[in-house]
Amino acid sequence: MPQMNEHTASYYAASARQGTPYPVLDQELQADVCVVGGGLTGVNAALELAERGLSVILLEARRIGWGASGRNGGQLIRGIGHDVSGFARHVGQDGVHYLKQAGIDSVALVARRIEQYGIDCDLRWGFCELANTPAQFAAFEDEQRDLAELGYRHETRLVAPQRMHEIVASDQYAGGLVDMGSGHLHPLDLVQGEARAAHGLGVKIFEQSPVLRIEHGSTVTLHTARGKVRAQSLVLGCNAHLDELEPRLSGKVLPAGSYVVATEQLPAHVARALIPQNMALCDQKVGLDYYRLTADHRLLFGGACHYSGRDPKDIGAYMRPKVLKVFPQLAEVRLDYQWGGMIGITANRFPQVGRLSQHPNVFYAQGYSGHGLNVTHWTAKLLAEAIATQASYGLDVFSSVPHLTFPGGKALRSPLLALGMLWYRLRETLG
Repeated sequence: MPQMNEHTASYYAASARQGTPYPVLDQELQADVCVVGGGLTGVNAALELAERGLSVILLEARRIGWGASGRNGGQLIRGIGHDVSGFARHVGQDGVHYLKQAGIDSVALVARRIEQYGIDCDLRWGFCELANTPAQFAAFEDEQRDLAELGYRHETRLVAPQRMHEIVASDQYAGGLVDMGSGHLHPLDLVQGEARAAHGLGVKIFEQSPVLRIEHGSTVTLHTARGKVRAQSLVLGCNAHLDELEPRLSGKVLPAGSYVVATEQLPAHVARALIPQNMALCDQKVGLDYYRLTADHRLLFGGACHYSGRDPKDIGAYMRPKVLKVFPQLAEVRLDYQWGGMIGITANRFPQVGRLSQHPNVFYAQGYSGHGLNVTHWTAKLLAEAIATQASYGLDVFSSVPHLTFPGGKALRSPLLALGMLWYRLRETLG
């Protein structure tokens, strides 16, 4: 069994290019900015700040990419999350347009970062949204039209039900919408490559160095078990793992379990038959399925978000029926990897980005609700701009959306949301 603070036994950990080990903080240091959290938010905030000439220290409680940033489905898909049009009353129509454009530009930002720093992370372009019902397929026409109005420069095309086998070898779907401006990659290789880039620009990175206490003031002081950091500004990028380090933020995010399996290596022709165009795929259910092929011809299949706070005893046994519902032809295929992890869910499924009103030198980004691969990069950029240059339009748009604190405290957040999600699933089944 791996130690608690090492990477979980996932396909990503087993196949990652060599990760750089970083030391434990065992001294007192000072910097312009201290970043807490070594996932995509924290690493990219540190990288963006370093690119702007600030001195940065990054503290990670475990390993770089230990959480959802290094365990997710690897789907690099445009969008901030769910439909942002409903937030017009908070951000106005200009703000809605900004958010829609940011959902596109954030994917381009990831692609630029990969190219700029030569990060080898198996990036492949091509994604298809899968309709579970004819009504969902009809809605794809509006989505395609909306993208065209935004000036989306990548190919999109509707796929009729009778042609879905050109996309996926399954009879489950009522059509699809292909987007060649989205795709998939190896997320652990991405975040570790970005950490190496940040370190190369002078960011001091420390692993296995959980922050135990924060002293607020014009200078922020962070205490770990063996060290201390003083900084003019603080970025909190802990998402579902913030816990009680900052209760004013942790109460607004529900840590929910999500699960992924990866099959044994498949013969190349079998893999190509399953997903002929090597796209990332995701359906429209409340408890959605998402899947893709890996670079070494495995099917990587995820979903089944758990809001109860309890993981399945056997993730493979829990996920296999979901895999076989989509691909019954894989009944005899072995699952080589099975793992789970926590994602940060917000009540309105919109990320929380801003600064603490009580402490304006403390910035945060969290609650990506399963859409973090691209959005983390965008929010990190906004935080760095606000800290380094006081440019704040994008940050102001995001922070204008109000967020509820989950009721009932830590003990009741999960059961209450689990009941709510059960209701939505019943509506989906009966509808």
